[in-house]
Amino acid sequence: MKKYTYVLVLLGLIFGLSACVGGEKNITEENKLTDLRVGWQTPWATQGQLTQVLKHTDLLKDQGFEVEYNGFTHGGPLNEAALAGAVDVLFTADQPAAMLLSKDDSWVIIGRLMYNRVSLYVPPKSSIQSVADLKGKTVGMPFGAAAQRMALMAEIEAGLDVDLDVKNVNLGIYEQSDLVRDPEAEKWGSMDALAGFDPTPAIFEGKGLVRNLKVGKIVSVIMMSKQYIENNPEAPNKFLDAFNLAYDFYRLNTEQANTWFSEEANLDITPKALTIAASVEPNLKVKNINDIRLDFNEDDYAIMQEASDFLFEHDYIDKKVIMKDHVNLSYLQ
Repeated sequence: MKKYTYVLVLLGLIFGLSACVGGEKNITEENKLTDLRVGWQTPWATQGQLTQVLKHTDLLKDQGFEVEYNGFTHGGPLNEAALAGAVDVLFTADQPAAMLLSKDDSWVIIGRLMYNRVSLYVPPKSSIQSVADLKGKTVGMPFGAAAQRMALMAEIEAGLDVDLDVKNVNLGIYEQSDLVRDPEAEKWGSMDALAGFDPTPAIFEGKGLVRNLKVGKIVSVIMMSKQYIENNPEAPNKFLDAFNLAYDFYRLNTEQANTWFSEEANLDITPKALTIAASVEPNLKVKNINDIRLDFNEDDYAIMQEASDFLFEHDYIDKKVIMKDHVNLSYLQ
C-alpha cells in the first residue's frame, strides 16, 4: 500500500511539473514581442523627434513590439531598403512614397506622419524681393525632391517660364551649407536663390542667413508592408496607437525630444530652428491628445497627388500613381 501511494505521489509530481512547464511556455508565447523594423531618416526634423520619442520610451513595447530602428540619410536609401524587404514600416515624404509605390505596390499608407516645410530663399541682402524677380536668375535646388516641385510651381505661378526665364540647376541639399554662410551676402557664388527642405532651410533661417520668398507644405506619411500586416493583422492599429502617444509626449516634452534628435542627428541646429521646422505641424499645438490627427483631409490628398503627378510628368517614375488608392485609414479606428 505504501508503495502504491508512493507511485501516485510521484506521478502527481511529474504531471504537476509538466503542467507548470506547459503553463510557462504558454505565458511566454502569449507575451512574446512582435519584431518590427522601422525605417526612418536620421537628419529629418519633426519626424526625427517622433522617432526619438519612440526609441526612448516603451510606447511600442507596451503595444507588443520589439523594435529595430534603421536610420537613413534621406528617402532614396530608405526606399531601397523597403524594396529589399529590410524594413516593415517607414517614415517618408509624399514624393518618395509615390516613387516607392510606382515600383512596388506591396506597401500601404496607414497614416499621416507630419507636415514639413519646403522653402525658396535668397540671401538676406539680395535685391530679389519676389519670385517674379527670379527672371534671368540662377536657382539651385535638389532635383527630384519636393523642394524642386515647390520652386518650379512658384515660378510658374509668378508668370515665369521655368525653362526659358530661370536657370534652375541641380544642387544637393547638403551642398547648400557650404554656400550659405554670410548674413551680408547678396548672392551665393553663381546662385541667386536656393530651394530646400527642412531642417536645412530652418537652420539657415534661424541663423539669419536667408530670406524666404516662398514656403510650401509637404505631406509626409507612415507606410507599412502589406505582408507584415498579413502576418500581424493587429500591427497597424497598435503602431498608430503608439504613434499617437508619441505625438502627445513630443508636444508636452518638446525640449527633451529636440535634445534627443539633435544628439543623434549630429546637426548644428538650434531650438529656434527646430521650432521653425515644426511650425507647420498642428499636432504639436493641440490642447489635448484627442485633437491629434493622423488621418488625411482633402487638401492633403491633393498635395500627395500633386507630388505623384510631378514625378510622372518629369519622368522620375514611369507610371502614374493615384495616391489615394494606396491609403488605408481603417487602422485608425
